[in-house]
Amino acid sequence: MTELILALDLLDRGQACLVAESCAQYIDAIKIGYPLVLRTGLSITEDLAGLGLPLIADFKVADIPNTNRLITEAVFSAGFDAIIAHGFVGADAARACVEAAHNHDGAAYIVAEMSHPGAVEFFHGGVAERLAALAVSCRADGIIAPATRPDRIDRLRDIVGEKTIYSPGVGVQGGDLDAVARLVDGVIVGRSIYEAEDPAAEARRLFSRLRR
Repeated sequence: MTELILALDLLDRGQACLVAESCAQYIDAIKIGYPLVLRTGLSITEDLAGLGLPLIADFKVADIPNTNRLITEAVFSAGFDAIIAHGFVGADAARACVEAAHNHDGAAYIVAEMSHPGAVEFFHGGVAERLAALAVSCRADGIIAPATRPDRIDRLRDIVGEKTIYSPGVGVQGGDLDAVARLVDGVIVGRSIYEAEDPAAEARRLFSRLRR
């Protein structure tokens, strides 16, 4: 079963909560990044906790090991269930996130390749493959791979095996839901849902396509 993950990149606390509440029955998790947290603080988790959905901190953490550990500790202390980190800063830094997450019975995902066009400037020539292998060696729970390039997901799946793959880029960025749903464990959708005239209806439509 492929999960539907809402990327809640709104700036207004009230609007974000309304969208999340209206879509809750059709989504499997909520991903929260810097836009919302910088406006509301980590306490946004308190407003969303009642929905009973896993909360993923998409901070793409990329610093030295000690700083990564401190960020991860703060994230889980605030009530998040998972964190997304970069691996290009090295195995020791990525491992700091993974170990801190696991100490809180949470999950950590490593970005193997991003979904925007400019990502191919650096996530190529075997770099994404090395990051996927790093995720495996660091005992991360999975990777992030682009819905905009399904062929890349296939290649990265060969490396990570049964580890979780979450895939952003469906919708506004051009990723095709049907093309990637069978390849990944979850698709991450943001603007196509929260900018829709009826976010709940759009979430329901995508949810139904994933469950058919």
